[in-house]
This record gives sequence, structure tokens and C-alpha cells, in this order.
Amino acid sequence: MITAWTGAQVRAAETPFLDRGEGPALMRRAAHGLALVCAQRLRGRRQRIAGARVVVLTGTGNNGGDGLWAGAELAGRGASVLAVAVGDRLHPEGAAALRAAGGRVLPAGDGGAALQEAAEHVLRADLVLDAVLGTGARGGLGGPAAELVRAVLDRWPGNGGPVVVACDVPSGVAADTGAVAGPVLPADVTVTFAGPKAGLFLPPGDRWCGEVRTVRLGIEDALPAPALRRLEPDDVAALWPRPGAASHKYSRGVVGVVAGSPTYPGAALMCTRAAVDAGAGMVRHLGDAATRSLVCLTSPEVVASEDHPDDVHVQAWVVGPGAVGDAAQEFRIGAVLAGGIPAVVDAGALDAAARAAADGALGPGKVLTPHAGELEQVLAWLAALGGGEAPDRAAIEAEPARWARSAAAATGAVVVLKGATTLIASPDGTLLSQADGSPWLATAGSGDTLAGIMGTALAGCAEDPDAFAAAGEWARGDARSAVAAALAVAVHGYASRLEGLGPVPPTALSANVRAVLRLGR
Repeated sequence: MITAWTGAQVRAAETPFLDRGEGPALMRRAAHGLALVCAQRLRGRRQRIAGARVVVLTGTGNNGGDGLWAGAELAGRGASVLAVAVGDRLHPEGAAALRAAGGRVLPAGDGGAALQEAAEHVLRADLVLDAVLGTGARGGLGGPAAELVRAVLDRWPGNGGPVVVACDVPSGVAADTGAVAGPVLPADVTVTFAGPKAGLFLPPGDRWCGEVRTVRLGIEDALPAPALRRLEPDDVAALWPRPGAASHKYSRGVVGVVAGSPTYPGAALMCTRAAVDAGAGMVRHLGDAATRSLVCLTSPEVVASEDHPDDVHVQAWVVGPGAVGDAAQEFRIGAVLAGGIPAVVDAGALDAAARAAADGALGPGKVLTPHAGELEQVLAWLAALGGGEAPDRAAIEAEPARWARSAAAATGAVVVLKGATTLIASPDGTLLSQADGSPWLATAGSGDTLAGIMGTALAGCAEDPDAFAAAGEWARGDARSAVAAALAVAVHGYASRLEGLGPVPPTALSANVRAVLRLGR
């Protein structure tokens, strides 16, 4: 499992060490780890370090100091190292070490000709070390640093450009939130210290981070509970609900599905099929006669009826996919939202969920699954009915973690904000981030399939408060719904990549889920 922290958490963990005068030792450890990664990348690019052209973009603080010390180590191994100073000063000890090792400094803080010269050096470099802004920075690059990065990006040669290594975070990416302000030099690898920063795994900033490597500093035992988690394949294999020898179809998890309508019957077919393929003990579908007939033809395992939700026994519901313009389905959705049984609330049920939340009818057992456009509508409903902010889609996409958490707090439900990186925010503050899917998942029906998978995961843990105890204390109790949602997002993503990158229609994706769960990855 990947765990990540805010910059403030890491700085607080460092404080006792700094108070004991261990700051220089911590910086040297960070710089040494940074230099090792740079050396590895240089060998991969040109087989040796000696003679390599390295440019360190350095700011005025400790992040710049890390970069300068790393540059000094590379210079000591034969690299030609130039530090481009974009501020009015340099970290004094780091600058002295670089000069002593034979490195040079180019002041570019005044812009003009020096800045253009710096851009030429960057573009001709074998490796660029971005050490301008660290975890304590607020806002993005400004002044000469922003001018330099813009000048470089305007002429960036693409695949033949320098290797870019970011020091702790790419400058301009917020360490805590992943928000991006101003220009950012995309990193091939980000070398982070003590613990990964949450912003490296949060959109939109995660797209600028490349591979994330962590250098241990010796303060890790002082770190608090992480601010963010990401499940990896081994976690999914260990945590996915699986039957035991004593299991039967009812104890394994019965999934109820209120999906489809005469206008959109396909959503019900994809959702129910995915729940079956994900291993539900039983799937019950409620809907109109024509849609029920199609569901039973394509998935004869499904029990289909026109019952009211109160009249059937399930461990979890999936409501909303394709359930548009059908009064009977809307009535069923309302009953599920008002009830106490866990539910995945998708697509056509999201507006009703927002209205129910304003009346206090939702809780942590409910899991809302909007994309950014749907979350805009949910927050607009909440703002209209009970106050609060109503951001537009662009604002949500600029700070998705903020708004996913806001919606979770406002509704009392888990919010799964779908995207290339999907965020799972729980009202108790738990935040997970999954980026497992292929870009080809951006297709009609993909969300219906995810909803079915998620319903199975939710049903499998609904009656066991310790279902995910193997993940740690944080995964007990109300956080189970968030873990189940993250498991489903991960499995959905793995299924999309099972046969390589390419088109994966939802019907094929559902079949791939079986293979993913058999493989345990």
C-alpha cells in the first residue's frame, strides 16, 4: 500500500530532529539519495556520469539546498554541473559545496539575457534537477523562475529532451493537494523525502510527477497517520471479499440493482453482469418488464422482479445506472436512499441523493460515484438546499481532492470522484487515490460496469465490521465503504489493462474482472 503525507505532517515530524541540530545531516541524507537517483538516470541515458551536463534549477530555501548538495555530489563524480539561481540568494552551505566540487552558478534572478542563457543550458542538458519550490511553498512559480520554465517549455524537444528530476515535488505542484498554479516542468521522476507527499498522487498534479521515489531520512517513525492511501495489487488480492468453505450464496453478499429503464436498458445489463462477474453470491434486479427480460437473457443467474426494495433482502444496493425517466425506478431509488442498507449511488440517482442528503437521509454506508460534471450538479443541489459553495466543473477539476472531501462532509456519504485518477473521500477524513485504469476506460458504459463491481465489494463487507482489518485499524467501521469502493476502482482499472492498452468495451471489461480476481491482481 502506498501511503502519503502532507508537507505540514512531514515538517512537524522533522521538528524535533531540527531542534537537536540534526538539520544538516538530514539535508545531506536527502541530497545523497537525490544524487543517487540522478546518477542512475544519467547512466541510463548515456552509460556514465563523467562529462554529463547537469543543470540545477535552485530556489532560495532548503529545497534549493538539497539540489545544490546533490549537484556537488554529481560534480564530484565528473559531471559538469551548473546551478541556475532563480532567486536573490542561494542556500549558503549548499552553494559553497557545489563551488568546492567544481560546479558553477549562473544568477538568473534578474531575468533578461541571463535568463535566456539559462534556458539554453537547460535545453542542452542531459539532466535537469528541479529544486526551486519545496513542500512549504504557497502558489506556483512566479517571477524569473516562471519565465524560465515557460521559455524552456516553448522550445522543449519532446522525447529527446533532458531527463527531469524533481526534488521532493515538481515546482508548482502543491505538496498537499496536487493543485497546479502556473507553469510546471514535467518530471520523469520525483525524489521525495521521508514520506511521499499527498500531492504526488492527487490530480491534476500527479500528471507532472513521473515515477515517485522515496528517500528515507531516519524520521519515518515520527510520522503520524498518513493523509492519503493508495491500494496496490497485493492489497487488492488480500482484501477482496472471497468465499470460504462455509459460505453460501446469501452470506457471500446479495447485490440489489435498481438500474435501467425503457430508454436505457443497456445500463442494467452491464451493471448486473459486472456484479455477477465480480463474484456476488446473488444479484437481484428491479426494473420494468422489458429490461428484466433482457437482463435474464444475458445473465440468467440474475433474479429479476418488479418488487419494491423493502420487499427483497440484499446486503448492498446499486441504484441509478440508466434509471432515467422511469417513475417506478425513481420511486425505488428514493426508498433505497431512505433506507439503512449500504448502496452505490450512481448516475441517475445522484440528484436524488443530493436532495436526500439535505434532509439528512444519507450516511457512510452510501457511496456516491460522480464524475466532475455530476459532482458539480450534486454540489449545486446542496448549495441550493442548505448553503455551501457551488463550484463549476473547472474548479472541481483544478482541486478535486478539496471538492470530493467537501461533498463527503456535506452528504455524510463516501464520495468516489471518477477520473483518470479516482479519489475516494470518506466523511471521517479517509482519502484514497487510485490511478490504475487505462485511458480507454473513458467510454459509455464504463461507469455502469464499475457500479456493479462496487456493489459486489460493498455487499461482501456490509455485515462484517472487520472485513478489511488486515489493512489496519483505519479500515475498520465506517471506513469499510471507502475501502470497498477503492477495491472496486482498482479491479476495474486492472481489468482495463489486462490485455494491454487498447479499446475495452464494458462487456469485455466485465469478463476481464473474473480473470483479474482469479489471478489475484
